[in-house]
Amino acid sequence: MFTTAVRYLGTKPKPATKALEPRFRPEQNQTITRAIFDILKEHGPLSVAQTWERVQQVGVQDLTSKTQMKTVLRWMKERQKLKQICNHVGSNKQFLYTTWFTPDVNKQRSTKVKSS
Repeated sequence: MFTTAVRYLGTKPKPATKALEPRFRPEQNQTITRAIFDILKEHGPLSVAQTWERVQQVGVQDLTSKTQMKTVLRWMKERQKLKQICNHVGSNKQFLYTTWFTPDVNKQRSTKVKSS
């Protein structure tokens, strides 16, 4: 019991993290978020890699790297402009970004499998 108490008291809490802020000018930030939102709205739930491919196809000038896009996606998720869903594929997980009004992917896939 003593060792359990020492172990419990010896652990440090997680450090508080600040809210994310994209490092763009406001007009650039608006352009980027609108482009990403439109891509996700039009093409449904997408992974980070799929979203990056679509952003490159559209040709958003202000995003220069995938890391910047990930930061913007996290920021949009914090602001509740997007949501992140987890799609279980066997023993693997796939995290997808989508708008709040997109139907659930798992429900869509289960109906497609049943109709086949």
